[in-house]
Amino acid sequence: MSDQGLVKYDGVARALHWVMALAIIIELRLGLTSDAWEANPWAPGVHKSIGLTILMLTLFRLGWRLKHTPPALPADTPHWQAVSARGLHILFYVMMIGVPLSGWIFTSAGPYPLNWFGLFDIPKLAVVKGSLLAEAAHEGHEIMGTLFLPLLLLHVGAALYHHFRLKDKVLKRML
Repeated sequence: MSDQGLVKYDGVARALHWVMALAIIIELRLGLTSDAWEANPWAPGVHKSIGLTILMLTLFRLGWRLKHTPPALPADTPHWQAVSARGLHILFYVMMIGVPLSGWIFTSAGPYPLNWFGLFDIPKLAVVKGSLLAEAAHEGHEIMGTLFLPLLLLHVGAALYHHFRLKDKVLKRML
């Protein structure tokens, strides 16, 4: 497989992709094992800080993405795959904003301060504990967080399928 004519995502897009991928994997690990947080009192603060970081990076990434056209899929990509890839990417953006935002909303209703890695406070949103908004945000956070893992596995599986089975350059565009 030759890399001749390979058009990659730009360096900023690639860096954001991999930094955020690592952050999301850490968040999934922390979030899906939150029952063990009593034994790890540092975990909730780290989880919240990484979540807020993902939210800010996603907003930056979305702005970057809107101003920088990504490389095109291979010309022989079936229409259903192109539509599926676009849909999955849109869903990822919704989740990368929705999961941390819902966490910020329901955390704002709690008694504890919200800060970023202990360096500075993050303003709480005007949400009342037990309110419909706080409860919906908590439920939405858990549902979206749980759904994130299969979407991530689908994304990784599709990239590996393109690389090893189709032997096209889809994965290499992000390396």
